[in-house]
Amino acid sequence: MLNILKTEDEIGNDHQMTSAKTPLRPDAFELSDEEKIEKIAVHFREIMHTLGLDLNDESLAGTPRRVAKMYVQELFSGLRPDNMPSVTLFENNYKFSEILVERDITFYSNCEHHFVPIVGKVHIGYISTGKVIGLSKLHRIVNYFSRRPQVQERLTIQIGETLTRVLATEDVAVVVDADHFCVSSRGIADQSSSTVTSFFSGAFHDSAKKEEFLQLVKLRA
Repeated sequence: MLNILKTEDEIGNDHQMTSAKTPLRPDAFELSDEEKIEKIAVHFREIMHTLGLDLNDESLAGTPRRVAKMYVQELFSGLRPDNMPSVTLFENNYKFSEILVERDITFYSNCEHHFVPIVGKVHIGYISTGKVIGLSKLHRIVNYFSRRPQVQERLTIQIGETLTRVLATEDVAVVVDADHFCVSSRGIADQSSSTVTSFFSGAFHDSAKKEEFLQLVKLRA
């Protein structure tokens, strides 16, 4: 009989996604940011101690709290719903009806399986149904969803579904091209590959429109 059950290590190494939503406990936001920083600092100090590092060394003494602040206030700040950027739409006064593309949006995230960086570019396209969004808001939405432990497939879906909602259009395309440090710095240690994922909805299900978008977002030579 084929054994389809996988260990925790196998699931992590295969980069499997369990849900399109970030897995959060119901009590995820009961602690304040400062309380989370204090607790994480204690645990990270224990990790460093277990590794054999001398926490009395001047260079290492402040590391547990620095790491804790980085986790809560920077790297994983996108876990908090109140950090979702506010979005204001504007009238499409120019009646622009073609694909609007914002490409090469740089993002930094962390793999939820190994907590090491995922670094890459996001390319976004949409067709207005009467409203447009400030270009900087596209960057902020990407940053919000990347600032959490992530899987690239989930990141792509979260960006795409959010844009269809906030732009009030089904015609949205998203392509994510990223390097995973859990592939390049450990495990197979392949430093030449990248991972590409996509989200297409509405008009972008049409092969001609999809191809037009992909041509527009081709990487610069």
